[in-house]
Amino acid sequence: MHFKHPEYLYALIALIIPILVHLFQLRRFQKVAFTNVEFLKKVTLQTRKSSQIKKWLTLLARLMALAALIIAFAQPFAANQEIVGKQSETAIYLDNSFSMQARGAKGPLLQRAVQELLSNLPDDEMFSLFTNTETFKDVTKKDIQNDVLQLEHSSSQMDYAAAYLKGKQLLGRIPESLKRVIMISDFQQKEEAFSIPSDSDTSTSLVQLQPVTNQNISIDSLFLQRNTNNELMLNLIVSTIDINAENIPVALYNDEKLMAKTSISIPKNGQITTQFRIDDAIKINGKVSIEDPALSFDNSRYFTINIPEKIKVVAINESDDNFIKNIYTPDKFTVISTTITALDYNDISTANLVIINELKQLPIPLVNALKSLADQGGTICFIPSEEGNISSYQQLLSRFSPEVLFPKRTQEKKITTIHFSHPVFRGVFDKKISNFQYPKVNSYFPSNTTGNSILSYEDGSPFLFKTIGMYVFTAAINTKNSNFKNSPLIVPALYNIGKQSLQSSDISYIIGQTNTYDVPIVLGQDGILSLASDQERIIPLQQSFANKVRITTDDSPDKAGIYTLKNDQKSIQNVSYNYDSQESSLQYYHLTTTDTYQVHDSVVSLFEQLREETSVNEFWKWFVIFALLFLFIEILLLKYLK
Repeated sequence: MHFKHPEYLYALIALIIPILVHLFQLRRFQKVAFTNVEFLKKVTLQTRKSSQIKKWLTLLARLMALAALIIAFAQPFAANQEIVGKQSETAIYLDNSFSMQARGAKGPLLQRAVQELLSNLPDDEMFSLFTNTETFKDVTKKDIQNDVLQLEHSSSQMDYAAAYLKGKQLLGRIPESLKRVIMISDFQQKEEAFSIPSDSDTSTSLVQLQPVTNQNISIDSLFLQRNTNNELMLNLIVSTIDINAENIPVALYNDEKLMAKTSISIPKNGQITTQFRIDDAIKINGKVSIEDPALSFDNSRYFTINIPEKIKVVAINESDDNFIKNIYTPDKFTVISTTITALDYNDISTANLVIINELKQLPIPLVNALKSLADQGGTICFIPSEEGNISSYQQLLSRFSPEVLFPKRTQEKKITTIHFSHPVFRGVFDKKISNFQYPKVNSYFPSNTTGNSILSYEDGSPFLFKTIGMYVFTAAINTKNSNFKNSPLIVPALYNIGKQSLQSSDISYIIGQTNTYDVPIVLGQDGILSLASDQERIIPLQQSFANKVRITTDDSPDKAGIYTLKNDQKSIQNVSYNYDSQESSLQYYHLTTTDTYQVHDSVVSLFEQLREETSVNEFWKWFVIFALLFLFIEILLLKYLK
């Protein structure tokens, strides 16, 4: 038993006062001579004994009443020894990711969790609450009630271990306090096993909310591809989980206009690809949608097809340039092919890609112009000449990296290795090829580069490699020195080098991933591009170059849809963002109570247990009753005991 005011117990010393008073009243009887009658002697003896018993019982009742009253003022209580005298600190993680849209036995998981949380939290208790998007530190239920009721689902989800560590940080540094972390989530299964750090100083409770069904139909991804008739096709990948989907309608919209509609059937836990033909001559702000009541966030995908800007290529030649004109066709590229003597240096400053096609000597002004172009985000492709001046070449390379070219070596070498993971060849091949017809060179310039190879010789040395802002061939590719122009490798290599010199926006991007694309626009000194939609307007991270602006986004924007890239109020192009489909898989961890954490199936059961653990049984009312009872006993003794 514990006391809220133990200092009042010192008043028990005052109980000695009625004892002393009582003792002084027990004086001896005075003897008086009387008739020697035996009967009177017996009556006198009995009266004396009865009087003493009555007084002792009265004293005892009086002492018990006073003692009970003093103890009542000290307010005795019983509680868990571990919580007595300690302050409580609580941090609550409420998962508001898209998987919490699933319906539980009493409604959508997130809404039900919010209602139960607000119903069970004490009105005056301070706590910290955080979600995947919001943080409320040291608040009461009244402070955040409206914010929590209006909480929206988020496309991003914190790692569970990271959420636990954030909760620990919010607990503060109060010594000897009762620290508790509560995590409320469906605990959707990820690639790695479930694990949170163990801490003996912190009590951890997990509330795992379970949906009534794991069934879901989702649009996983979409991409463009040309068929055998060279028609542009929009490919849509749709999958099911734990359901056999029959005749699911799929609709394609351009803005609000319905362009096409079809229906698909997907076997249980299966996947299917459906296609829509797209007119590549028009601008499209597209949306593809299906009907599925389980989760709503993965029922739609947005995409945009903008009229592409042509990439400007400047080729400076002292060798045949027909292969350049054949690869960089007028539909997507603007090619300026010239000799070094006829070169207009202003063309370099506005180019996206400059190709040095087997120049024997690189003038210093050209080297400076190329370096300036690279600093502004441009790309250079360098092809040496068999008769090239190695010192001149090294002047150019030294401006970009420590890689060097050594004097020409006349030796036949085969180009045998394709580095498939390099961005130049990413997505070009369906599978790795090892038995293709190897192109060869008759002479080459050895290099000391150890990485970033794109194509390599049989001994592992590079034939084509990338350094900062520049692609470098180590051999001339004219037909006299090499048959590389006749190889199928030349088209994807040079074409993708050209395409990547201006990173045009894709048809869509995933929110939460790092996305980078270039906008061919020249901004003024204070010019800023923004992304705007009907729901929000943001200013993305941007880097301005001489002839383009590079846009980078990651967690923003945070809502799926079609955004307009604007320069002030002028629209430049549209960009689409979609949610990550990772949470469409309704698979969950099977959690059980361990030494590290306790698992509950509802917010209500958790708080019931917390109330039992932290409950305080107060006894002061009982001692007031005891005091009144003993006073009543004293009255009865004085009135009825003869």
